[in-house]
Amino acid sequence: MRGDDVLAAVRTCRDALEPALDRDWSVAVPDLEFTVASVLAHAATSTTWYALDVWSGPGDDAAFETNVRADAENSKILTSLGAAAHVCAAAVDAAPATVRGFHPFGPADPDGFAAMACDELLVHGDDAARGLGTSLAPDSALAARVLARLFPWHESDGDPWRTLLWANGRIELPGRPFQRKWKWRSEPLATWDGRAPQLGR
Repeated sequence: MRGDDVLAAVRTCRDALEPALDRDWSVAVPDLEFTVASVLAHAATSTTWYALDVWSGPGDDAAFETNVRADAENSKILTSLGAAAHVCAAAVDAAPATVRGFHPFGPADPDGFAAMACDELLVHGDDAARGLGTSLAPDSALAARVLARLFPWHESDGDPWRTLLWANGRIELPGRPFQRKWKWRSEPLATWDGRAPQLGR
């Protein structure tokens, strides 16, 4: 995955959230300890971190402090989300495929950081949309790429977006256990042993 995917993900968020800029973003997101504002601030902060981490080496060695304020105006939070996505897109596109950056789930390559940024933007964007009584509608091919990169052990049930939400513990799918615990494949897919991670109970 590359920068264009990250930009497509943030466009999806903007399309869903711009019409709600005059709404109250301090409302809670159902089933999460976030408000609409704080979940979008979190997504923007995480996406910014991925742009920094891809260039900071595989150890947790950088000393950056970065965050997006959840108490900012709605329009500024959405602007921050877009800016973070553009910076992340540029960072992953500029990085050689051999670069590895720190992530708690394992050192990630640029492809992994792009996928994780997409997941943050799409899933948390949908969280925010649900808090506002609506939902995201990302391109199914984009959702399929994110699912295949971060959750290669989960096959789509025919709707990759719903499967991605399920894999992130957001919804239930018939015939599949609810994902109370989950983990991304942040490390390069070429090193994956073909087994699902053991997450415990």
